[in-house]
Amino acid sequence: MAVENKSITAIEVMRDAPVIPVIVLHDVKDAVPLARALVAGGIRMLEVTLRTREALECIEIISKEVPEAVAGAGTIRSAADAQASALAGARFGVSPGYTRAVGKACHDLGLPLLPGVATGSEIMLAQEDGFTELKFFPAVQAGGLAMLKAWQGPFGEVKFCPTGGITAANAPEFLALSNVACVGGSWIVPTDAIAAGDWSRIESLAREASKLAR
Repeated sequence: MAVENKSITAIEVMRDAPVIPVIVLHDVKDAVPLARALVAGGIRMLEVTLRTREALECIEIISKEVPEAVAGAGTIRSAADAQASALAGARFGVSPGYTRAVGKACHDLGLPLLPGVATGSEIMLAQEDGFTELKFFPAVQAGGLAMLKAWQGPFGEVKFCPTGGITAANAPEFLALSNVACVGGSWIVPTDAIAAGDWSRIESLAREASKLAR
């Protein structure tokens, strides 16, 4: 079923499935079959990270050729990144940290953003600018489950997408927390499976991930 090409909100991105795949693509030819495999497995929100020269072209081709998917841009670190992502057709953005320049650019572009935070001060800054759906990154390295539990008191209205060190084994523990809406992870898009074109394996991993309880 195709997703209507309308604006979406950050919370809709987070609630669509239990896992947002963190995707690194080095070859444009892999973009469409990868996206189709993930969608077939029940994962539609796709974070294509801006870590390679091919990333923007991959976002563009997924947006055009896989209407069932919602292509987003990860690793947004500047206003220029946000602008380039929106031009390529990204429907949402994810950043590893937060700056007011990135927040304003995404707001002005109408691009829903999941800003990266790792401290209470960063959460407060993002909240001041109107962001209440945040990426906790790097989640495991920055305190993991214990940190998220500690934040439930002072930041009870904030919903998090922990990313960084999340695996199929520990994802259920994170998803069990009331302030976690979804997790971000690369385990459903293994680099060796992409390199081998093993789309059936990726579809299977996505199907397992899509059934994780929240």
